[in-house]
Amino acid sequence: MIKILKCGEQKPEEIFARGANVKDVSKAVSEIIQRVKSAGDAALKEYTEKFDGAKLDFLSVTEQEFREGINCVEPEFLRILKQAARNIVRFHKKQKRKGFSLTKKDGTVIGQKITPIENVGLYVPGGTAAYPSTVLMNAIPAKIAGSKRIIIATPPDSDGKINPAILAAAYVAGVTEIYKVGGAQAIAAMAFGTESIPKVDKIVGPGNAYVAEAKKQVFGVVNIDMIAGPSEILIVADKKSEPSFIAADLLSQAEHDKMASAVLVTDSEDFALKVQAEIEKQLPALSREPIARASIDGNGKIIVAENIGKAIEIANVLAPEHLELCVDEPFKYLDKVINAGSVFLGRNCPEALGDYFAGTNHTLPTSGTARFSSPLSVDDFIKKTQFTYYTKDALDKVADKIAYFANKEGLTAHAKSATIRSEK
Repeated sequence: MIKILKCGEQKPEEIFARGANVKDVSKAVSEIIQRVKSAGDAALKEYTEKFDGAKLDFLSVTEQEFREGINCVEPEFLRILKQAARNIVRFHKKQKRKGFSLTKKDGTVIGQKITPIENVGLYVPGGTAAYPSTVLMNAIPAKIAGSKRIIIATPPDSDGKINPAILAAAYVAGVTEIYKVGGAQAIAAMAFGTESIPKVDKIVGPGNAYVAEAKKQVFGVVNIDMIAGPSEILIVADKKSEPSFIAADLLSQAEHDKMASAVLVTDSEDFALKVQAEIEKQLPALSREPIARASIDGNGKIIVAENIGKAIEIANVLAPEHLELCVDEPFKYLDKVINAGSVFLGRNCPEALGDYFAGTNHTLPTSGTARFSSPLSVDDFIKKTQFTYYTKDALDKVADKIAYFANKEGLTAHAKSATIRSEK
């Protein structure tokens, strides 16, 4: 049963603490990465047979497999995917940057140009945790940024097939290069390249602890989006909210993972008890009831705060991945939110809207990293390059100043490089 606490009974940093020990997978992941680097495709096929039970001749999804997979998907689901994609495009197009230049009267020019990251690898979980929404949320911003090559790595089922929903989402997003490989070995393949899988410049997408650790270990060889932890939601709700709605929203995150955290902060103890009872009522009907139960019992909490203002303060300390403000006049509180991945405003805005349909991105900072990082966006798929142009006359005017500054740092070659042009 979800715990009810009075404000101050637990340190804020402990509220999102996970109840189980996370196994150290660093050594195992390091061995997988080294094996993929040395053996390439042979290692990938070996690991796919070992971990996914699939014996593969070829790692790539063929055009026929792609077509057959899409044809397996219900037309209604395909329509919904396309609607969701349009919403995602509409939102992310607003994020597209333009370069700029600043020109002075003396002819000097400084500026910044925007260049897409050319090769992007998207990791998509497979098997029982197949998320077509992940394809849309990661591929569409890359497309808008202008990335030339986007590939998907996703584990197959034991028959060597890719979940048709993932193929349908890839089709809608305009990605056709898909490889049947998952886990840490997929991250290694995209980071270093194999005979079949190209080396990319950036890897994005969620995964289990092995995938997260692999992304961490290859960072520097390639760029990554983030190291994502278990999912989390914090709901700030007043006593006017409907308890069944709040319980459903908490459970929507609890069903992700036994390690997920679902937290409610409210200003009413009576409301807290109603939500607690409603969670127990709804849990047995869930398809992933054992997972949701473990999450709620291990990591779920309801905190009774003095008022909604105090609840917002708690939210800012926790910096949650998802933050719902189920209160009157939610926009009044939006400016008070300093740390959150994505904010859902009002009583009719469940977090699932952001997961699937609203258009905002669902790849979000977790584990308190919303204090300093942001949701996945078009910015994740671009590079910013500075440029500078000076005429000889313009350089002559500032050469002595540059040299003075450089000599203060003991860098005499720097100083000479500025003044030598004035000496000629």
